[in-house]
Amino acid sequence: MSEQKIELYDGPAGGWGALKSVARTLNEQGIAVKGAKTLLHANQADGFDCPGCAWPDRDHRSTFEFCENGAKAVAAEATARRATPEVIGAKTLAEWAEVSDYELEATGRLTEPMVYDPETDRYQRTTWDAAFALIAQELQALPDPNQAIFYTSGRTSNEAAFLYQLFVREYGTNNFPDCSNMCHEPSGSGLRPTIGVGKGTVTLADFEQADCILVFGQNPGTNHPRMLGELRAARKRGAKIISFNPLRERGLERFADPQNAMEMATLGDSPISSHYFQLKVGGDFALLMGMCKRVVERGLLDHAFIAEHTHGFDAFIASLQAQPWAPLVAASGLTQAQIEQAADLYASSERVIACWGMGITQHRHSVATIQMIVNLLLLRGNLGRPGAGACPVRGHSNVQGDRTMGIFERPAPAFLDKLGEVFGFTPPRAHGHDTVGAIEAMLAGHGKVFIAMGGNFAAATPDTAATWRALRQCELTVHITTKFNRSHVVHGRKALVLPVLGRTEVDLQASGPQGVTVEDSMSMVHLSHGMNAPASEHLLSEPMVVARMAAATLRGSRTPWLQLAGNYAAIRDKIEAVLPDFAGFNDKLQQPGGFRLRNTASERVWVTASGKAQFSTHALPTDLATERIAARQRDQRVFTLTTLRSHDQYNTTIYGHDDRYRGVYGHRRVVFIHADDLKDLGLKAGDWVDITSLYCAEGSQDVQQRRAERFLLVAYDIPRGCLASYYPETNPLVPLESFSITARTPTSKSIPVVLTRHAEPGPAAADAA
Repeated sequence: MSEQKIELYDGPAGGWGALKSVARTLNEQGIAVKGAKTLLHANQADGFDCPGCAWPDRDHRSTFEFCENGAKAVAAEATARRATPEVIGAKTLAEWAEVSDYELEATGRLTEPMVYDPETDRYQRTTWDAAFALIAQELQALPDPNQAIFYTSGRTSNEAAFLYQLFVREYGTNNFPDCSNMCHEPSGSGLRPTIGVGKGTVTLADFEQADCILVFGQNPGTNHPRMLGELRAARKRGAKIISFNPLRERGLERFADPQNAMEMATLGDSPISSHYFQLKVGGDFALLMGMCKRVVERGLLDHAFIAEHTHGFDAFIASLQAQPWAPLVAASGLTQAQIEQAADLYASSERVIACWGMGITQHRHSVATIQMIVNLLLLRGNLGRPGAGACPVRGHSNVQGDRTMGIFERPAPAFLDKLGEVFGFTPPRAHGHDTVGAIEAMLAGHGKVFIAMGGNFAAATPDTAATWRALRQCELTVHITTKFNRSHVVHGRKALVLPVLGRTEVDLQASGPQGVTVEDSMSMVHLSHGMNAPASEHLLSEPMVVARMAAATLRGSRTPWLQLAGNYAAIRDKIEAVLPDFAGFNDKLQQPGGFRLRNTASERVWVTASGKAQFSTHALPTDLATERIAARQRDQRVFTLTTLRSHDQYNTTIYGHDDRYRGVYGHRRVVFIHADDLKDLGLKAGDWVDITSLYCAEGSQDVQQRRAERFLLVAYDIPRGCLASYYPETNPLVPLESFSITARTPTSKSIPVVLTRHAEPGPAAADAA
């Protein structure tokens, strides 16, 4: 681990720091040469799709089509380290439970299927046949298929996801919690009723034509580094980049492109944001409503677009006119002049893209906030034309594709009709469990079997104590995965860990080498071919694991499971038969770069109830969680905590303990706080505190408390009254009952908390411990 220190970082995002980090990571994984060769195939037409984020690929003009964090993801998969049954079995699970997430990840690639032995409290080697027999036995023994829960990670390919949802629906349930439930579910929930699609409307070509790009609640320098190249290019040609974020983030300020020889040679960099507005955590709705109000007051509207393409305009205007400025200013954390400046910058631009990340989606009123973004775009016709549109920036590399393939607890009737017709069965119609619902079902004893296709459910979910209790109550937990992680330690009475091929590895099936497909954030679908030898001869592909589970479990199924898993082109033929947008699927994949799925909103075809794009009317939220708690805790200062990633992290995967751009080295249990708030609390940077979250349901008087101990205070440029800290360390503070309206996404970006000085144990207490 790095030396523990807090030290100001004054360099740009990217640059030599990124290259040094990549080189160090490859060396640490024991693949200096192999890793470098592997990276040259990342995001190439004949290579593999990066297993990191879902940012789209360019037209492969360079062999250098990866970023620092993508390189870490590739290195973690291509690592020379091996987590054999002997390595994992050397410790009891009680002992593994004391190991950090970083150390769990560092064990390396899993090599053989393992089963939990309760007598020794260890995982031990098993066979694939025995593993599938156990899964079939447990699933067949359930009196109700809805007692089984099937989780999906966003790294799952289209082919595996399609087979997975088919297997589960033939089994008889729609219980499909997935990672979308915890991140961009509000984007789909907000966009579908307003513009008719639950996805973004732009392509990379639009970024080349936009003269203004709005960035809300997003830190691309860490979460989507390749996006910085697009922002840099837009800024260089004169586009305005307007960022709205509580923290000052280096990736939104300055970027040194590692592909730019001049910048690297001269240690130069390029500015990113032309304007930066530091609003309060959760202040986006008020900001956006104020921007809309200003645009309307100045009359800077696209009247022709509004008349021809929209519905609900008059009601929306009336709501803006009735809204006073003072509450918007107070809720946003910006001055009226700042809100008006942001609105004027928007209104003076002809072609505008609005981007957002989880800083928008993980709030109580996230759906309303996204619909306010849509309102702002509609006012000036910034949807369905070149250089303009909505751009929710997704996380995992195929999280959007999984939803397209049917990984959804509330499937459309038309999809189920076609699925049943093509495969000759009657799909279940009742809605299934989302992520929060799945945890609640397991806690209540209604979820008996939990099967996860990738991911790290125990670390990614809210309310850690409740989630872990839920998983431990299951009769069987099954994890289909490449690496050992926290979820494998938090297990059911019976447990399996099943290792699969990674994205970088050759997938050889009965019909020959296979490629899988993924869909990126901008609806582009393309092939991915691995190039490395598998980490172990015992690995199966994800489609084959699903097929063998299904064949073992569904005795009367007419689906040729093993035949499909032996030839992924046959799976794609079935996808084409079920999903009209995939007509000619296998043929289209021969096009360089793949093909784009139809996006009706980008064509100004509005598949909504009114047949037009919908203005949404929402009142400014007044009963916010922090204010509600503050009214009850008058003797304590109540802050709003937002959770975030460090730079050495991708979702719950911890690559190291440094956060270079924020100046944090060797630490993960830190709290970022304004220097004046430190003074008011009588504390100083470097002190250790405990964090207690406080939750009170609307209409209730009971205040629930959750606690996470020993965090280092770091003075940072963040609005007063706001805090930030890393997850999953802070996930125990997120109440299971606190989620966004409609979308049910955990409110991990707006947690009311109080800080108390951490009491180090005295000598007697330490001796007793």
